[in-house]
Amino acid sequence: MPEVTALFWDVGGVLLTNGWDRASRREAVRTFGLDREEFGDRHDLASPAFETGRLTLDEYLTRTVFHRSRPFTMEEFTAFMFAQSRPNAEPLALVERLARSGRYLLATLNNESLPLNLYRIEQFGLRQYFSVFFSSCFLGVRKPEEAIYRLALQLTQRAPEECLFIDDRALNLECARQCGMQTIHYRDPAQLRDALRHAGVHIDDA
Repeated sequence: MPEVTALFWDVGGVLLTNGWDRASRREAVRTFGLDREEFGDRHDLASPAFETGRLTLDEYLTRTVFHRSRPFTMEEFTAFMFAQSRPNAEPLALVERLARSGRYLLATLNNESLPLNLYRIEQFGLRQYFSVFFSSCFLGVRKPEEAIYRLALQLTQRAPEECLFIDDRALNLECARQCGMQTIHYRDPAQLRDALRHAGVHIDDA
């Protein structure tokens, strides 16, 4: 197995909770009294443009929630959206150790809207760990499309077999493997540590 020189990390579901997933949106429906089916349909239509940087937060919220009068403000709804983000302490601590070691290029490879991505990078101090952020809102393309993996490889100038991608979704990993990358399907912190060791990543002396 080729030596790993670069680690690409999904963010939501691995390092942090998911930013704006089905569970968060279900809670929004309950909290704000939204029509579940209508909100779900509108989100599905707006989400691709929102996550690839072609729709602002105000535009997304106008299309999905504030297309009619509401008894709450856009600011209140936005605060709720941002409050759904929480850290996954053990994977973050592992990334911190790897960053301190200086052995590897550390990058994110994630789907996220621009406002949530910037908030999460700032709120959880991700700049101190990662040298580059391959986020859908910056690149204009989402996982599992092949183009996002190709861009990450081209921009880092790394051979795919030297790159290890960690994600919690099988389809995203399948497409990364088709590009030649090594992968880990994240399930829990202990399994992640074992999988990294198996891939030859130096975590015990990081």
